Amino acid sequence: MNRHLEAFLEMLVAERGAARNTLAAYQADLADFAAFSRARGTEPEAADGALLGGYLQRLSDLGLAARTAARRLSALRQYYRFLAREGIRPDDPTELLAGPRPTASLPKALAESEVTALIDGAATLPGLRGQQAVAALELLYCSGLRASELVALPLAALRADEQLVTVRGKGAKERLVPISQRARDAALAARATLVDKPRAKPVPPRWLFPARAASGHMTRQGLGLLLKDAALAAGLEPERVSPHVLRHSFASHLLGRGADLRSLQLLLGHADIATTQIYTKVLEERLRALVEAHHPLAQNRPEAGA
Repeated sequence: MNRHLEAFLEMLVAERGAARNTLAAYQADLADFAAFSRARGTEPEAADGALLGGYLQRLSDLGLAARTAARRLSALRQYYRFLAREGIRPDDPTELLAGPRPTASLPKALAESEVTALIDGAATLPGLRGQQAVAALELLYCSGLRASELVALPLAALRADEQLVTVRGKGAKERLVPISQRARDAALAARATLVDKPRAKPVPPRWLFPARAASGHMTRQGLGLLLKDAALAAGLEPERVSPHVLRHSFASHLLGRGADLRSLQLLLGHADIATTQIYTKVLEERLRALVEAHHPLAQNRPEAGA
């Protein structure tokens, strides 16, 4: 790794609180371009717009998904802005580049009845695992938390006598998220079991979902396996259930029942409402159904008095 890339990654940690997975993704994307650039006799820090454009064309020729190509261009834009800001080069060669536009796909949400069945299935799992599964599902579905946000919830995140939870999201930004009484009760039950559990050393756990991992709390992979067990117990296909699917289900069901995008943006912790607009298709379907059901000239409506 060259010193400029190393300094860029250090900036992402210091200024933006970038997570390890985010750093790994940036490093991999920039390393791919560096290999392309050096194969054409140019160090990546000296690349011009033509070379960058050629790289994007190569990604297209290789059949890379538009979303992946857009992510790589985003990494390049941020890297060259950093180089220009630090005076390492006089310009930003990505300014005039037009990247591919990923096609927003409709989130694959579970039906409301399937979420209910999933929680009921989780309750049949034995012991503490069942309690944790119910608490995880209730919190994910009622709040739209990311997997990384849920597993890193400390015991103190549940506020006393309030249906709120303090969440540390992307970029180490904190936000207060409202939760249902059901979710609060499920989380408190799991917490009480953990605190009262007999131990050789009387040290209460720090995390709401503790584990023997190096972090001290459940990993995202561990959470995924917990949800798969709940899905099997509920008779659902495990491949259809994940923390991300529950986050999408939360958002889709809220919009379907009348919530607005701005409120949803705050609940999901999106920095830019453009990220939340992937759910506009859900709104479009709801509005279309509303018109078809209630507009006096909508097709297939029975005539008055018929």
